[in-house]
Amino acid sequence: MTQGLKAYAPSAEQASLVLVFKLIHSRGSSSINISTKSQIETAQMAPRSNSLSDQKDIEAVHLDNVNTANTFNGLSAEDLEFVANFPEEKKKKVLAKIDWRLMPMLAILYLVTYIDKANIGNAKIEGMLPDLKMTGEQYNIALSIYFIPYILAEVPSNMILNKFAKPSQYMATIMFIWGIVVVCTGLIHNFGQLCAIRILLGLFEAGFFPGAILIISKWYLPNETQTRVALLYTSAATGGAFSGLFAYAIAKMDGIGGQSGWRWIFFIEGIFTIVMSFVTYFFLIDSPTLSYWLTDEEKRYLTLRQASRRVTNSGEYREKTFDKGALFSVIKDWKIYLLTIMSWSNAAPNYGLKFSMPSITKGMGFSSSNAQLMTIPPYMCGAISSYLIARTADRCKWRMPFIVGPQLCIIVAFSILMTKAEFITENLGVCYFAVCLACSGMYPILPGVSAWNIDNTLNPTKRAISIAYLACAGTIGGIYGSYIYIDKEKPKYTTGYGASLGFAVAGILAAVTLESALTFINRKRAKMSEAEIRSKYTDEQLEDMGENSPLYQYKL
Repeated sequence: MTQGLKAYAPSAEQASLVLVFKLIHSRGSSSINISTKSQIETAQMAPRSNSLSDQKDIEAVHLDNVNTANTFNGLSAEDLEFVANFPEEKKKKVLAKIDWRLMPMLAILYLVTYIDKANIGNAKIEGMLPDLKMTGEQYNIALSIYFIPYILAEVPSNMILNKFAKPSQYMATIMFIWGIVVVCTGLIHNFGQLCAIRILLGLFEAGFFPGAILIISKWYLPNETQTRVALLYTSAATGGAFSGLFAYAIAKMDGIGGQSGWRWIFFIEGIFTIVMSFVTYFFLIDSPTLSYWLTDEEKRYLTLRQASRRVTNSGEYREKTFDKGALFSVIKDWKIYLLTIMSWSNAAPNYGLKFSMPSITKGMGFSSSNAQLMTIPPYMCGAISSYLIARTADRCKWRMPFIVGPQLCIIVAFSILMTKAEFITENLGVCYFAVCLACSGMYPILPGVSAWNIDNTLNPTKRAISIAYLACAGTIGGIYGSYIYIDKEKPKYTTGYGASLGFAVAGILAAVTLESALTFINRKRAKMSEAEIRSKYTDEQLEDMGENSPLYQYKL
């Protein structure tokens, strides 16, 4: 706990930026002599400084990294000084401009993505399975098959998006295509056609969430992104609420045009996605240089502060299409597997409950239409808890308790459901409370896991790979989650509730184990003197070690 609550101390990368900035001014030159390079490399792995003057310098500069290899070839002292001295009020103003134009748009689009992914659960309780002559097992297969192309397409999709000067064009294109796929879902007549449609939906929806994260990273610095990413997760929970609301309204069209209500759910929501693809094309902001609503000074500031990240860390500056060493480093990193278990404690229960929520609420005795409406409050609880817990964790700078706390909520929620759901109509109030509590516990976990991973992965290439690795691992958990709610077990859903509870217990054990291990390593490293460490390793070796360097203290 003390690790997260102690006074703010600059990171090694931030400290190196201050050193570069001071060196520039002390030499009175617009470039840095190569002879100073070793000083700066040393600063990157040096112990954290707690001096007030350094803290003020860092807060003024507000950049993340420094790469000396490009400082004398890249940004001038004038550029660095412009970024460092950019007024705080102007910075807040320009970030507010971005927030109001980018985040609501991405949140709405993610809401659309979530609705299109989960509306099959709403269609199920409106009679889709009998119309298609499908069994509950076939329904679970149709759910899980979606994730196969989703997993395979995430990384390639982001590689393609990164080549677009206007991300809005790519995002609009994939939205338009998956909107057509959703409309076509309303035209299917058998299990095979549903599986084919779900494969196509997974293929084209896969690019949205990692693409949204990539777009955010191009507008914001790393220390500004977590709250924005949490807003996306919040919109996912909100999407669950809107999915039930929309389905309730659309199902009233049953019989119109000779079509069943569940078909109209896909028709209307697919058409809405197509409309939003055009909105995306025209209104999703692309880059500072293409934004008419920014002043020239604001464009310069946003461009230079992103450029400054490339001149801070040699690992980030060297652009590699594939870093085999970083890939193997992720695979061999024991921490990533504990984080994966924590991710599963969200993914498996979340995906399972997402697809089965309408059936669960219908089992409480509500009509199909009212069951759709009753899915709204649980998702709203998830949205609120996700945002509030993310903000609190950021302020405390401590990850573990804000992952374990939500997991405890999951354990309590599914324990209630396991013991009371068999007679769910007699225990309506307590069971509905448990569903709301489960959603409140599930949605805050993934932002915390993502932040903990980013906190302790210094090499930018390894960080990018580990983020994608965790995303894929979470999706694999989603595949399993698609099978745990067995139709013949309703309303008790012993397998679904029991498996969800088990994943939460495993997640708690993983979180506590990770914090304990990192604390042990930190204490062991603290006993070693800097002189002793530097006598064993060169500066280059210490830098290449990244978070494995004995000079580095893990974030808890």
